[in-house]
Amino acid sequence: MPEYLFRTNLRIANGWGPLTPSQRTELKHLTSDYCLSVASGHLSLLDGRWYVTHAGLLTIAQQNRCAGIRTTLLLSLCSADVSRWIFKATVYKSSSCKGFVGFGDANPSNVSSLLHGAEMRVAETRAVNRALRKAYGIGICSVEEVGPEARAAELAKSEKKRPSKSVNGNGWKAEPKLRDRLCQLIRQHQLDPVLVKSYAIDFCGTKTLKDANREQVEKFVNHLADWALKDKNALLCQLNSYIQPPQAGAA
Repeated sequence: MPEYLFRTNLRIANGWGPLTPSQRTELKHLTSDYCLSVASGHLSLLDGRWYVTHAGLLTIAQQNRCAGIRTTLLLSLCSADVSRWIFKATVYKSSSCKGFVGFGDANPSNVSSLLHGAEMRVAETRAVNRALRKAYGIGICSVEEVGPEARAAELAKSEKKRPSKSVNGNGWKAEPKLRDRLCQLIRQHQLDPVLVKSYAIDFCGTKTLKDANREQVEKFVNHLADWALKDKNALLCQLNSYIQPPQAGAA
């Protein structure tokens, strides 16, 4: 299964753009050492570097039977007036563990504008991520710790590097903006384009995506965008249901 998981991770990652040999090697190590799944949102590739996500770190903690996580708001260092929050997190790997400590801070200047008003939750997540990385020896940074400028720059660069491909078929050729919006959603939320296509065919109730009309495609794109924002984990579970299991005896 680790080899099958790596092939799946590699296929999805290559859908974002060809990987360099070093990126491929690091992805293989992350897959074999921690069983992290790109399709499940455990890893992100920003500015050519791999980052683990909060979901990925929690998965590692669960796999290693983490005994508990304690978070504490450091009130003396916080200021509600300017939405500045600082948390301390302690991860206990076992009942006898003394704990691994991590700190996380957040304020309007170091979080995305979409998360303004949620700085307290961001700070706690960052603290937990840092403590988990210390506890389980994760050498790469978590994506939640990256500033909004880095994410925005990477998205802008990907838009320039990946021009839209011409796609024939009803609705797609006549509506490039709709097609481009779907491609942008796939890149923005780092979804598997093959699984999205399978889900789109199922959603539209057609034999192929080319058979879907403009109204069906538009409805699917709106549905995908809404679901990705409201509950990405549930969306990933839905997409993962279209993964074909490995054939018995396959190499």
